[in-house]
Order: sequence, then structure tokens, then C-alpha cells
Amino acid sequence: MKATFANRLWLATSKCAARDFTRAAQDVAGTQSRILQAYLAKNRDTAYLAKHAPIPNYQSLPLSTYDDYLPYIERIANGEARVLTREPVQLFELSSGSTAASKMIPYTRALKSEFGSGLSAWIHDLYWHHPELIDGPAYWSISPLTEGLRHTPAGIPIGFEEDSAYLGPFGALIESALMAVPNLVKHIHDMACFRYVTLLFLLGCRDLRLISVWNPTFLSLLLDPLPDWWGSLLNDLANGSVTPPTPLDETIQRALRKKLVRNPQRARELSHIQPDDYTAIWKRLTIISCWADGASKPYAHSLQARFPHVQTQPKGLLATEAFVSLPLVGKTGGALAVTSHYFEFLAESGEILLAHQLKKGQTCSVIVTTGGGLYRYQLNDVVEVTDFHGQIPCLKFIGKTDKVSDYFGEKLSEQFIANALQLLFESERLQPVFFLLAPDDAPVFHYTLYIELPPDTQLSSALAAELDSALRANFHYDYCRRLGQLAETQVVRITNGGAAYIRACQQRGQKLGDIKPSVLQKSTGWGSVFS
Repeated sequence: MKATFANRLWLATSKCAARDFTRAAQDVAGTQSRILQAYLAKNRDTAYLAKHAPIPNYQSLPLSTYDDYLPYIERIANGEARVLTREPVQLFELSSGSTAASKMIPYTRALKSEFGSGLSAWIHDLYWHHPELIDGPAYWSISPLTEGLRHTPAGIPIGFEEDSAYLGPFGALIESALMAVPNLVKHIHDMACFRYVTLLFLLGCRDLRLISVWNPTFLSLLLDPLPDWWGSLLNDLANGSVTPPTPLDETIQRALRKKLVRNPQRARELSHIQPDDYTAIWKRLTIISCWADGASKPYAHSLQARFPHVQTQPKGLLATEAFVSLPLVGKTGGALAVTSHYFEFLAESGEILLAHQLKKGQTCSVIVTTGGGLYRYQLNDVVEVTDFHGQIPCLKFIGKTDKVSDYFGEKLSEQFIANALQLLFESERLQPVFFLLAPDDAPVFHYTLYIELPPDTQLSSALAAELDSALRANFHYDYCRRLGQLAETQVVRITNGGAAYIRACQQRGQKLGDIKPSVLQKSTGWGSVFS
């Protein structure tokens, strides 16, 4: 009853954003123009726009990258006002960067509202088509905090936004009533302990209807220890206790026990179920929302095999900087969030296109202007136009424009590698659990495919040569091979690849929720990670 009320409340508060999105589908050009004019009028007296004044037309403003904002972000961090936006910056969210170790993205009230608009339009569409979701709670993945609360010299919080901030005016109430796993688990730093506690709350949630995670491997790795922990988890569920495999901070443990409901009946019910029978464990689970495009595609397929009776809905394209697209039931690709930000697109020809100018089948990279003070910002996300919702283009994520490994001029892009590996795996009838291509500088510089396969799968000794041949279809790679700058590609079979990859990314400063499946890594040293 509590979840039903909270879901209906959330839908009611989402109705206006959903209605605006529906109207925008009939006038994308007008909607986008009004958003841009509002940005320029509101922020015309800021330091950034003043520097580039006069602006005869918006496309005369230069395209930007994160590095262009570094001096402005430093000024904001030190307390200066009206630098990028007239609105004050409420916090900085952290995102991994290509040149900077971490990007500090300024969040204003307007930007949070823009994210909320996209989220509301998605949830309203999803629940409208799946009303059974209304009558149960959901699991929204929570990432453990990598460090404590930090502030800039001017006292602006860094990377500490609560999820409820995006759930509308009743966010905190909705979160407490709907979430199968309490937000408190983000304070658990040990990964085994974090997963154990998360599973404990999920097992207690008999009416779970929706699972929303970013990386599909996040859920796969969460579920993997269930057989080993099954007895202990059921005992804790029956007794209302929390006994993870590693020690847990006593303060957090006490707080968790207050949240955990003693449920011997549910424990007895689960004792007659196998720990890998997810359909029986969560009989009412309807939707799993996760990344399913680009490098995430094979992992989403693997997850779908674990939940054959549950529908997987690919997530839209979201970045820390912007809410780009949202999934709609029945549409291929995510619908562009035209009521959230102002969008432009860099076509392969070099032409700049607006949202209403896109055509089905086009491939382009996303440029965004937001209420957080990013102007003509290049996200480096390549998308393909797959469909339309009214006039709104629907986009499929293809890869990153800046994900290119280029030590000797070989110019191996993630998109090219993903296509080559997909064809190779299909021809060899391989279904990898995990795979990653990365450079290796010993003894002679080469690329190595690290691959994890089901135990009963045979690995062909010719796979390395076949992969090298496929990569040599790239002229630049072939030239480096002929010059002897690169040796032949190697293939190394590994175990527990997904877990090792996530640990390595966390050690490099990434939050768990920010770690995305990747076909290509540009750095060396991955052999020691997987050994």
C-alpha cells in the first residue's frame, strides 16, 4: 500500500513534465528555440558569455570542451558569482574525464530541474504502459561513496547530491516509500559487505517490480555471490540481523537493523527456492532498466538470459553534464530530451545540425547547452538516429569520439573494435562473459584481448591471428604492423574479469555507478589487473 501511494504521488508530480514532452513532439524547433533564448536572456551578464560578446548568432559561439571551463570552475569554486550562470552553483558533481582526472560539473537549480524533467517524462511513459509497476517498490542502484564529504574553498559541496533531489517536490517521501534498498548502503565502502547488505534488502522485497541500474554488469556481479551467501542471508532475513562476510561499521549496522524488517515467513519461502532462480525469487519483477547499447550490448544480453521472463528496457543516454535521451516503450533508441536542454549535433560531414534537422540513419556527435552553464559543450558521444517520436528524434548510443588508442598512429577506435569483435565472436560462436582489448608494452608493444568465457567453452588457438587480421582492416593499424611498431595481437583467457575490471576502475577514482562497460582501454598494465 505504501509503495502504491508513493508511485501514484510520483506519477502525479511527473504529469506536467510528461505533458510538456508530448507537446514538444509536435514542435521540436520551437521548443528548442525557446530553451536557447531563455538561457541567453538569463545568463547574458555572466563572465563566460560576456567574454564572447557580441554573439550575432549562437553558432558563432565556439564549440567547447571541459578544459575550456577549468578557469571558470576555479572561479566558482572560490566563491565568485555570475561566472557561467546567473543562478548560484549548488554543488559540483564529479565525472571521470579524459584529460582531467575528474571533472567537476557545476549543478544549479535549473540543471537539476532539467534532469528531473527528463526523468519524469520517462517514468510517466514507463508506468503508463506497465501499470503493474505502480503496486510495488523498485531497486535503484546506489554507488558506495568513494570518499567523505568535500567542499570547495567557498564551501560548495562536491559530489554529494541525493537521488531524491530529482524526484520532484515530494522526493524524500517518495524515495523512502519506494526504494527496496535504503540509501544508507552508500556509506558501506567494502564491496563484499555492500553487496551482501544490498542482497539482504532485495531478498526481503517480495513485491519488487523494477530494477534500475546503469551498468548491466553491476547487477550480474551483485547476484554472483548469492549461492555462497544464501544460508546466511536467509538467516539474517528471518532474524532481522545483519551479518555480512566482512566487518561492518557498528554505527551503520545499527542504522541498517532499524531499516530491516524481521521476516521469517519470507525466509521460509525462499528456503524452497534455488538461489539462481531469480524468476521465483522475484515473481513480480517486470522491468530491468540498464545500458544496452554500444559496449554494454553483450552484457545486457547476458543479463537478459538470467531473467528470461523480465523485460529489459535500454536506458537513454545520460551524462553527468546532461540528460540527453530517455527510453519510450515501443521506440528504438532513446527519445531526445528536447524539453531539458538545447541540443546541436556534429554530423560526419562536419555540418552542425539542430534537433529538428536530423534524419533517420544519420550518425553524429552530441553538443549540448544546459542550465548548468555549459555552452555548446561537446559530450564526445556518438549516436545514430534510429526512430522518431512525433518530431523528436530517437537516438542509439554508438560510442565515444575520444575513445581512440593511438600510440604509433594505429588509431584504433572503440567503435571499430566493437564491430570487429562482434563479427569475430559470431563466426567463432563465442558468448563471452567479459572481454576487453588493451595495449601491452612488453616484450614488444602489441594489443591483448582479455576474454572470459563459460567454463565449457573451447578457445580456438587461431583466435589471436583472426583478431589481428580483423584489426588490420584498419589501414593505420595495418601500417604500424608492417613497420614492426606493433606485434601481433594476443588473446589471454581470464576469470572474474568483470569484478577485476570494476575494482581497477574504482582504484583509479571512478564511482561504481559511473563505471561503464568498455571494449577498449587506452592504458597499459591490464595484464596485472586480470592476473
